Amino acid sequence: MTNTADLSPLGKTSAYQTQYAPDLLFPIPRQGKRDELQLTGTLPFFGVDIWNAYEISWLNMRGKPQVAIATITVPADSPNIVESKSFKLYLNSFNQTRLSSSDALLALLHEDLAGGFGAPVHITLIEPHAFNTVKMGELDGLLLDRLDVEIDQYSPSPALLTAARDEAPVEEKLISHLLKSNCLVTGQPDWASVQIHYVGPQIEQEGLLKYLIGFREHNEFHEQCVERIFTDILRQCAPQKLAVYARYTRRGGLDINPWRSNFSSGRPPNLRTARQ
Repeated sequence: MTNTADLSPLGKTSAYQTQYAPDLLFPIPRQGKRDELQLTGTLPFFGVDIWNAYEISWLNMRGKPQVAIATITVPADSPNIVESKSFKLYLNSFNQTRLSSSDALLALLHEDLAGGFGAPVHITLIEPHAFNTVKMGELDGLLLDRLDVEIDQYSPSPALLTAARDEAPVEEKLISHLLKSNCLVTGQPDWASVQIHYVGPQIEQEGLLKYLIGFREHNEFHEQCVERIFTDILRQCAPQKLAVYARYTRRGGLDINPWRSNFSSGRPPNLRTARQ
């Protein structure tokens, strides 16, 4: 596949199709950005990208609109990501499409998204009668943002990451709401909260916070930023166990929440945060 971000619908005027059009999906290979991180062969992590889609609508066979919320869980070892604007355009293509049931919608989503991501995906559909089951919650952990740090660098610098390697290992969950990066193509801001769960030499917290704030003018997609954070912490601080989970605010009715881990801590809950 030769798709690159600059060829995607991002930053371009797009006609919104309202009849089912699976060809709107724009896959981009993951490996290009992983090459930048020198991630070849066996990955140092496993994980998922959790997409929540809040603006799904279609017509029943009598022409009456239907609505739902979908959660799409994509394995981190899938060969592709799908560019988010193309994902939104694809979902919009159902708006005037008549389907016999929500199961018919699910069947199309499974087939098309598995083709786009290059791997099977897990999809749950929440229909209006179950909207009251959707729960909210916040990432748990010690808040790094409490630290009064001086910042003069707004690009990620792994050299800021240090750990007390001569002391006994610790287990910590550290969180920050100050993660901001920019879209790889348009430069539009992407806002997130991030949780770092690790076991190993204690990470110096001021340096970690400065490192995370350093993404503020950095241009990468959500999934790529989380993999960069994971890889930099793993290499600089050498934890025995590490998991990085980011909850990004939504754009165009979609939020993307990447999780990368090297230990079996259990998949994190898909709880919508206050900013989402």
